[in-house]
Parts: sequence; C-alpha cells; structure tokens
Amino acid sequence: VQVVESGGGLVQPGGSLRLSCAASGFPFSRYAMSWYRQATGKGRQLVAHITSTGGSTNYAESVKVRFTISRDNAKNAEYLQMHSLKPEDTALYYCYTITIRGYWGQGTQVTLPS
Repeated sequence: VQVVESGGGLVQPGGSLRLSCAASGFPFSRYAMSWYRQATGKGRQLVAHITSTGGSTNYAESVKVRFTISRDNAKNAEYLQMHSLKPEDTALYYCYTITIRGYWGQGTQVTLPS
C-alpha cells in the first residue's frame, strides 16, 4: 500500500492550492480516505474525510467552506482543494487511509507567510 501526496507549496494569504494523493497497492474504491495536517510543534489534526464512494464528506470546523475533499476512483486519487488560505493553514498535509492498518504518506508542505 502506498499513498503519495503532492501539490503543496508557498502561497500568499487568500490564495488557493490543490493537493493530490496518488494511491496504489489496494482496491482504492473500497476505502475511505482522509487528509490530516500537522503544524510545527502541534499534533496531527484531521482536516477532511471522504467515504469510499465519495457520497459523504466531513471537515474540521476550521476549514469548512474553504476546503473541499474529493476523489476519482478511476484514477486512484484523492484531492484537497483549498481556498482562502490563512497563515494558520501552514502545515505538513498528509493523505491517510485504513485497510488492514493505517497508512500515511510522506506529506506535502503548505506554507503561508505570517
């Protein structure tokens, strides 16, 4: 099982980014997916979650309205569209899934100047 994030970068407050997660090694369409983030010196936080079919999503209160999680089961990919970014969104963003156990990617860094 492998999940690989991409799409992070340096962005100005108010800007947008789209993160991607490429998954392999498991039947992607059968499993829910999540995005987590971890800011320096803080614990890992659930950002968004999407069910296996994409029919249901939920978000951390701090990102509701601004972020959208989605998936393309034909491409074995998950996405996080982020708008109206704020300095407090600065973090390492991780893709996560649970099959027989949890799997994390290596993370992609999102940085906003404070």
